[in-house]
Amino acid sequence: MQKILKKSLVLFLVLAFISVSLPAGVFAADPLMEEEITTENMVADALIVRPLGICATVLGVGFFVISLPFSALGGNVKEAGKKLIVAPAKFTFKRPLGEF
Repeated sequence: MQKILKKSLVLFLVLAFISVSLPAGVFAADPLMEEEITTENMVADALIVRPLGICATVLGVGFFVISLPFSALGGNVKEAGKKLIVAPAKFTFKRPLGEF
């Protein structure tokens, strides 16, 4: 059990470090500025961003389960589910490849 907890903590720290080190403009969406989807963006998305999105979705499910009793007491289970599970899942599985 401790090994799983240690691996989860290490994975969380790595994901946090990567997300902090990415430039903020990568995830900023400007509707007036449409960029052409390049091969490099598609490769980076498929090899780096999508796997990180899957990890974020799995971690979100874990955090949702942990926070569920508190969310239920506070009456915001739906909002917690949207933020912790639905948002990372949409980012990972719904958007076109190479579009950030």
